[in-house]
Amino acid sequence: MRIVSLNAWGGRCWPALDRWLAVERPDVVCLQEVTRAPLRAPPWLKYQDAFRELDQRADLFGDVSKALPMHQPWFAAAARGPLTDSNGRAWMSEHGIACWVAPHLAVTERIQGFVHGRFRRDGWGEEPVPRTMQVMRVEDPTTGASLVIGHFHGLREPEGKGDTPARQRQAVRARALVEGLAGQGEGVVLGGDFNLLPGSETFEILAEAGLYDLVQAGGIEDTRTELYDKPVRHANYVLVNDAVDLRGFEVPAAPVVSDHRPLILEVGMEA
Repeated sequence: MRIVSLNAWGGRCWPALDRWLAVERPDVVCLQEVTRAPLRAPPWLKYQDAFRELDQRADLFGDVSKALPMHQPWFAAAARGPLTDSNGRAWMSEHGIACWVAPHLAVTERIQGFVHGRFRRDGWGEEPVPRTMQVMRVEDPTTGASLVIGHFHGLREPEGKGDTPARQRQAVRARALVEGLAGQGEGVVLGGDFNLLPGSETFEILAEAGLYDLVQAGGIEDTRTELYDKPVRHANYVLVNDAVDLRGFEVPAAPVVSDHRPLILEVGMEA
């Protein structure tokens, strides 16, 4: 099974991401920073807040679903607010995370919940914005093997990626959601843009669930692409437990499909 975790940056690099998905054809795709259009809108819109102004796909969830038409889609909304078109007209948009699972795999259980806050329906508001999480059990019917796969987008704090009480609570909640689905002795994969520095307390909390990080274990020093110009290069992580049959792990710098690099796992699914 080929699993990808990526902060998709609202689809700002959409043509490249579209081409990459067509080549990679992952079995499981977990994307953070995904837009969904409640109503039909122009394909490109703009997001603005006190810190940044970004071009966004109006409906990245729909875009990826069209690129992977047989995959099983699942969107989790964290907030709803306005994006604007080139004429300044506002269009309502939902922002969150999403998964797509190949048709030959069975999604037998799912949990969705917030690791920070609750759904924000009245605009983007101040940081930190709400953060949601998805966890699912995926089974290969041909072998009977199953795997629990989860991901979330960690809190963004304007002052940086250090430990905070809110991030501690986020980690405890993420661990609880994983443990709410994972069975004894079952393989677990947990990824995402955690917005954290290596050595964060979060990794100690998740280690209590038997999870260890492949980025730090592999000595990977950069999970961002050339489109990101800040000096701190860590943000994205993938954790597994010892029950995962890990066949490969890579964090490629090219092609550039976001300001984040994709994290790609190859996992055996033999019973």
